Amino acid sequence: MKTLKEVKIGETARVVKLHGEGAVKRRIMDMGITKGVEVFVRKVAPLGDPVEITVRGYELSLRKADAEMIEVE
Repeated sequence: MKTLKEVKIGETARVVKLHGEGAVKRRIMDMGITKGVEVFVRKVAPLGDPVEITVRGYELSLRKADAEMIEVE
């Protein structure tokens, strides 16, 4: 299982599954990160938190803990 946190800068990945429960999972889905969507990793902060991604045509910053809940291929 590969998570969004492990994707390198400049790579594109497809979301396979969202892990997590309740409000956290709902918040990730509300940001446009759903099963099957393409995610492009733009930048990663020096300490790895946050991760800046492009999803559905807009830019988004995610915490490392949230990125670990997103399974990609």
